[in-house]
Amino acid sequence: MITTKWNVENVDNLTEHPAIQEAAMWIREGEVIAFPTETVYGLGANACSNSAIEKIFKAKGRPSDNPLIVHIANEKQLEQAAASWSETAKRLMDAFWPGPLTIILPKKESIADRTTAGLTSVGIRMPDHPVALALIEAAGVPIAAPSANRSGKPSPTIGEHVYKDLNGRIKGIIDAGTTGVGLESTVVEVIGEQVTILRPGGVSKQQLESVVDHVVWDNALFEQEQIPKSPGMKYTHYAPDAPLLLVDGSMAFFQSCVDQYRADGKKVGILVSDELADEISADEVKRLGSVRHVEGIAQKLYHQLRAFDDTDVDVILAEMYPIEGIGEALMNRLLKAAGNQVLTEK
Repeated sequence: MITTKWNVENVDNLTEHPAIQEAAMWIREGEVIAFPTETVYGLGANACSNSAIEKIFKAKGRPSDNPLIVHIANEKQLEQAAASWSETAKRLMDAFWPGPLTIILPKKESIADRTTAGLTSVGIRMPDHPVALALIEAAGVPIAAPSANRSGKPSPTIGEHVYKDLNGRIKGIIDAGTTGVGLESTVVEVIGEQVTILRPGGVSKQQLESVVDHVVWDNALFEQEQIPKSPGMKYTHYAPDAPLLLVDGSMAFFQSCVDQYRADGKKVGILVSDELADEISADEVKRLGSVRHVEGIAQKLYHQLRAFDDTDVDVILAEMYPIEGIGEALMNRLLKAAGNQVLTEK
């Protein structure tokens, strides 16, 4: 298959742009198109078509028991995808849509069973990106869209990441430059007045609590045996080619970990803040930015994880960050990438 690339960076009147119109036509024809959102690049197909969704699983190499998030552009498409929603869910929509919040709702029969992996519920969000909204509007159907990478790899934050993973596997890529948040959406389930976070993401627990009273973490967030109700709940995710371990301890402990691997003949890469990069010696250093700006660190995480795949390091050691605000999602992704392996100072 030939993969077409369209560049729409800095383009006005997106909905009428020939590239968006062509991409939307292919969505309606049952093909798969990658497109930018404010979180990461998504891999989109008609959420109402089992055969179209099957092409997403095939392109990604994704396990079939992992449900997909459905993206909408307006309230009419919400009614196409969801059978009902509570007053609490509506308050979240009003506060955070368009934006990086996915809400699990009872699904309409029109949504394909392959989209929800057979579940009777569906994750829905309205992205806050002009290209995504223009594409969904032009397609005229809800679009199911997991991250546009091969399953298990770090999510793409630039069009080139998508091309590297999926060239020849999908119909097209809409390239509009770098995404914003750099991590995926927060996924919540709403039952009565209680909001349960199934996956941390671009909207923090504290931000949710500013809108609703009862917000809790899902106990199964790190349990691999559970049937996933949301993407990101199962399997090793976001991992570079080389093994990655997190380091929990002082700067001296971090350096001692690097030195121990080097003494064993390993080439060591480190994934750290600017502050630690200035103090630690290793074979390859990837900077994420200052710890004073954790949002910037989150934005660069996937890009730098992917950058290690172009090096010859044998192991990667990564810094840990406070679990608050965007740090909730940042540490969730780092722990997933590391397979929960942490070197802890005693």
